[in-house]
Amino acid sequence: MKHDFIYLASQSPRRQELLSQIGVQFQLLLPTPDEDTESLELAHENERAGDYTQRVTIAKSIAAIQRWYQQRQAGVDLPWAPILCADTTVSLPNSPDHEILGKPRDEEDAARILRILSGQTHWVYTAVAITPDPAAIPICTVQKSAITFSVLTPEEIECYVSSGEAFGKAGAYGIQGMAATFIEEISGSYSGIMGLPLFETAQLLRAAHVRFGLNRS
Repeated sequence: MKHDFIYLASQSPRRQELLSQIGVQFQLLLPTPDEDTESLELAHENERAGDYTQRVTIAKSIAAIQRWYQQRQAGVDLPWAPILCADTTVSLPNSPDHEILGKPRDEEDAARILRILSGQTHWVYTAVAITPDPAAIPICTVQKSAITFSVLTPEEIECYVSSGEAFGKAGAYGIQGMAATFIEEISGSYSGIMGLPLFETAQLLRAAHVRFGLNRS
């Protein structure tokens, strides 16, 4: 069976923009206020960043399937379509204390994370999962990119944190914003660093028989 749209279980405007870029029709399937979404993102002790990102993405996928079932049971007219979930985290290689650098809690935490990344090469892991049908196990893939930061001055860090761009983003920065001026080198997927690797996402969409962009047949 072919699908003309998907459900996106993510509030990220960047992921929505990237899906639109490749011609994917989607509807949002977001957590309800009573869902404990923060607990899904808690890291386990000694968990590796790649494993963490995959585990969290699969957990988000399962929660989204349950959300779809609950809305159907409540009488909402919600036809089935594949569900797409994603998660991104930042990691500093060979540094156990900095294995997982998630979203900053506040300005002080954002500045701390940027000081850690200053002058270093770090990894960005983005996991993407699609659930092709209600009874299926989510299909998940993890993409990894390397980013080298220049040495940041205290003034640069302070100004960037004050801009507000650091919040809601793993590693306390967004490559598509003013932090682009911090980056000396990238190896990997630009869209993956933004939060949704488009090559891998397109492969998952094809596997789930979704029509999009140049894949309309």
